[in-house]
Amino acid sequence: MDHIDFQQLKSGEVNLGTSIMAVQFADGVVIGADSRTTTGSYIANRVTDKLTHVHDRVYCCRSGSAADTQAVADIVHYYLQLYSQSSGAPPPVHTAASLFQKLCYENKDALSAGIIVAGWDKEIGPSVYNIPLGGGLFRQPWAIGGSGSTYVYGYCDATYQEGWGRDETINFVKNTLALAMSRDGSSGGVIRMCVITEGGVERLFVPGNELPKFWQGTEVLSPVKGKAVPEPQVVPMTVE
Repeated sequence: MDHIDFQQLKSGEVNLGTSIMAVQFADGVVIGADSRTTTGSYIANRVTDKLTHVHDRVYCCRSGSAADTQAVADIVHYYLQLYSQSSGAPPPVHTAASLFQKLCYENKDALSAGIIVAGWDKEIGPSVYNIPLGGGLFRQPWAIGGSGSTYVYGYCDATYQEGWGRDETINFVKNTLALAMSRDGSSGGVIRMCVITEGGVERLFVPGNELPKFWQGTEVLSPVKGKAVPEPQVVPMTVE
């Protein structure tokens, strides 16, 4: 794979100062992100889709320079299409994550890109990979990234539990992103989520006027294993 000459991130360039997240559960993964894109202090787009399709059951969440992350995602999508056509089978999630890692590491001095790759494959089922700035590659049960993530590491560490089902995981992602968006000036807008399982991809959407307002004391912040969790207030969008 040839070395790619990316330009340095310039002052005022469109930037995904953001909150992104992916969480693994028994049958799949839930990924989510806010929708605010900034150019310096100016909000360039309030409803950006930061959940990028790279293959049938593999998605990535993007943070950093919008141009850099879009270019890297397009390149990975191209190579995964070649892999699928030559092998006759969908690529494993780890293959996609390794391609992202290779591009980010080999061009780490020119890129501003933090990527979370998540999806489902027949080899290992659901999986989540975190590729922070610099090009490391880490498989984790949950991963967060972007400027808003610094505000919610404590909440995630204290709240996450293994063995959650689909609804508990969606609620966890929704609450985490809403907390990050309420504190981080570079995060905001709406929440977009994807549930990726063996059966396909389901898109979920939380409008800005329905985001949890934790100061009202009406939201469930810590789902308890074995106890019922209220159905998330999400609007189904599309099913692939």
